[in-house]
Amino acid sequence: MNKYLSANGPVRQKMSGSTLLKVLVALGTVVVLIALFLPAVRNARPAADRNTCANQLHQIAIAINNYVDAHHALPPLYTSDADGKPLHSWRTLILPYLEERTLFDSIDLTKPWDDPANSEACKTGLSAYQCPASDLRDNRTTYLAVVTPNSLLQAGEPKRLSAITDGQRTLMVIEVDLDHAVPWMAPIDADEQTFIGIGPNSKLAHPGGMNAAFADCHVDFLGRDLPADQRRAMLAPASQGESPAGAAN
Repeated sequence: MNKYLSANGPVRQKMSGSTLLKVLVALGTVVVLIALFLPAVRNARPAADRNTCANQLHQIAIAINNYVDAHHALPPLYTSDADGKPLHSWRTLILPYLEERTLFDSIDLTKPWDDPANSEACKTGLSAYQCPASDLRDNRTTYLAVVTPNSLLQAGEPKRLSAITDGQRTLMVIEVDLDHAVPWMAPIDADEQTFIGIGPNSKLAHPGGMNAAFADCHVDFLGRDLPADQRRAMLAPASQGESPAGAAN
């Protein structure tokens, strides 16, 4: 008879004490390795999201500069009808330079962004305008221009690039807190107070601050505790020789 069989069926071998000890040691090693690597994995995701967000803002800045090459001026903050009513955001105008020509061609620029004729486009969620860490799963964006009397993007007559003497420290587009997210097609952006008011209690997508794109297309990470005077200095076309204050790489 086979040594592993008996008249009553298979005989179950008992695990020896040394074998059991080896299994427990192996399991303990796995637990220790998980405990060591889990924080690194947990920290890798926010860093990856922040880098992806920065790259998206970089692409938006490049698209704005490509718009300038084609139109010889910066895009207007928004287009408007004969009565001055805002129709379409600069985010719509730069779509062809973000490889979204088909979407752009589907939009009726003669009618408001929220007109029924533009409803399908309006409902479209664009990854190019959504930070992956923002948890926005609809058509909203946190990528806004900051609008002041001296800001780069203006309603009405678009600014020329000659107005920018130092693109390295002149702000173009920022990432606002989640409470200020807007539909990407909406001709709505941030005012100075929205930018200055971002602080410790703001619902930001990234721990510690926000990404911001400058006129020369580079992107910096601005800490949420950056002083108001340093933020304000970024809002107007800057003088040559100055450098971004308080920006973190």
